[in-house]
Amino acid sequence: MAGKTKKKGAALLGTRLAADIGGTFTDVAAFREDTGELFYGKSLSTPRSLVEGITHGVEKAGVTYAEADIFLHGSTIVINTMLERTGAKTALLITKGFRDIYEIGRINRPDAYNLFFRKHVPLVKRSLRFEVPERLTAEGDVDTPLDEAAVDKICDELVKLGIEAVAVIMLHSYRNNAHEERVRAIVQKRLPNAFVSCSNELSQEYREFERCSTVVANAFVGPRVRDYVTGIDGHLVKGGFKGSFLLVQSSGGLYESAQAKTQCIRMLESGPAAGVIGARALCNALKLDDAIGFDMGGTTAKAGVIYKGEALTTGAALVGGYNEALPVQISMIDIFEVGTGGGSIARIDDGGALSVGPQSAGASPGPACYGLGGAEPTVTDANLLLGRLDPSRFLGGEMKLDVEAARAAITKRIAGPLGLSATAAAEGVLRIAATAMSYAVKGVSTERGLDAAAFPLIAYGGAGPLHASAVAREIGARTVIVPRSPGHFCAFGMLFSDLRYDYVRTAPMRLADASFAEIEKLYAGMVAEGVAALAGSGVATADVVVGKAADMRYVGQEHSVTIDLANAFFAKRDRGAIKKRFDDVHQLRYGTCAPNEHAEIVSLRATVTGVMKKPKLAKIARGTSSPPKAASLAPRDVYFSELRKAVRTPIFARGALLAGNRVAGPALVEEHASTTVVLPGDKLVVDDFGNLVLTIGRSR
Repeated sequence: MAGKTKKKGAALLGTRLAADIGGTFTDVAAFREDTGELFYGKSLSTPRSLVEGITHGVEKAGVTYAEADIFLHGSTIVINTMLERTGAKTALLITKGFRDIYEIGRINRPDAYNLFFRKHVPLVKRSLRFEVPERLTAEGDVDTPLDEAAVDKICDELVKLGIEAVAVIMLHSYRNNAHEERVRAIVQKRLPNAFVSCSNELSQEYREFERCSTVVANAFVGPRVRDYVTGIDGHLVKGGFKGSFLLVQSSGGLYESAQAKTQCIRMLESGPAAGVIGARALCNALKLDDAIGFDMGGTTAKAGVIYKGEALTTGAALVGGYNEALPVQISMIDIFEVGTGGGSIARIDDGGALSVGPQSAGASPGPACYGLGGAEPTVTDANLLLGRLDPSRFLGGEMKLDVEAARAAITKRIAGPLGLSATAAAEGVLRIAATAMSYAVKGVSTERGLDAAAFPLIAYGGAGPLHASAVAREIGARTVIVPRSPGHFCAFGMLFSDLRYDYVRTAPMRLADASFAEIEKLYAGMVAEGVAALAGSGVATADVVVGKAADMRYVGQEHSVTIDLANAFFAKRDRGAIKKRFDDVHQLRYGTCAPNEHAEIVSLRATVTGVMKKPKLAKIARGTSSPPKAASLAPRDVYFSELRKAVRTPIFARGALLAGNRVAGPALVEEHASTTVVLPGDKLVVDDFGNLVLTIGRSR
């Protein structure tokens, strides 16, 4: 992954431009297809006008919108709008008799003795949920015709209430969407400026609560996301961009901006998903089957798993945590997230204990050391105070950090109240942060039956390499890989994304009695829909790849697991192979399986991918085991808890390191947008692609 800033005046024909907006920084990566060159830019995010941050990043990369033929984008706007509850005034139209399923939910209460437990809080209050007289059977037949006059009367009320968005879900519309689409037509005619979303365009699965929650979430974020995407589109056009504007879905695939304006919820985890796609590309280059992608930015830390060469996915997400979750029923990369990032605020809680996050200082005002008005101590302030960040070389020297401001914030808010030195307080902040971030890694591995300690940790994000060794120690991992330009890695990952369309059809059938002809007919319909979508995208693809999967469970079970299905299973009509595959996945996920029990298919899934040209990871020059003199920077005092003191620590410039160079901890490796901490006992070697491969020492 060769990264640089483009020289002005050099044209970039056939260029793909990618921008990832995070809570603190906006990252840009550009890929020139004819030469394989990569260019990077990084700037502070601009919350008041996010497109400004993109433009600043593009300028720092040395490219222009006019030079690009494809613009790729990932953003946290959807998840932030849901978590912050800053979406549109939304109404829900639902089949008569089912008004309260959104509030009743699944009655999940994992901690039965928690007196302070709170169930999920709907995005739409009960007074804005309206019942529509109609009913379909589970087979999709009309039981009660749609009462269009009643819908029209509901619209009178919606107009009076000033509703901005409308979510529509009719029972069993995944079988027959006629009633939903007719309701949409009536609502759009009466409320022409409202954002209207129907459940059938987002999910073709059963489970009414999950489908209801999904369509409500889409409507709730819809107006804001539509305006956001429209604004970026217009900004690109003004900048001379004439190519295709694609956005990253939570599945890691790409879809067109026109779709993103209506199916907004598919962008739920777009930025983090791109990072996992980048981690998968790195695994492919390094011939690694398994790895955990660990992404720490300014606001959160995320983790996703690469298992047997593929990113692990899920058919649903729980927004807000398991206890108070609002489910979203879409295909997505399985990502676990915790509110711990470089900008996470450290504070003394009501019980007098030190805690870190989930509140973040963000980009404005940012950590105290940014000198932009922030007064709260953050993880970044702690790293600076302990010597792990150079105040004069942050972001390659573009941004100066204020050590004394960091010291003052930590002393006033943490050290003073706890009776500690500023150094001890800062060290405590980092230890708590590492423990919190280890939960993200365990959440995507251990809970799936995978041994996190056996997986290499690929660390990226601006703050990931700072903390990766400490997190690896927490989970018992022995290897950490820091890719080149980790601070731009999610934007880089977008360059490895493909156009992708995911489809699912609920089709319950016992495996023993399943008709392969019926199954293949359902798959054929989904694949044809995907191929048509690719053809209509206007984006050139090198190949079309089809993936098939099924949600299966044992007869009598309520919940299912998703298994990938090889074409050979259908060619041979091999029910035994399908059952064996299901048993194996169930064993991995839950630690048990029942080979002698009957199984059933719940839903069929198809993925149609238009493969796009990818960057090639460039190798770097080879050197000896000793880093060249040009790589050595002036050492400085850095505090390490493993040594219980600050020691004079060697520092290396990453850009000058060569393949084969070795470094023993303690040491720091600095680059433009990140710093890698090599803890005492760690050993680092630079591989052929310029990745920093750390072998983690044992904790005392």
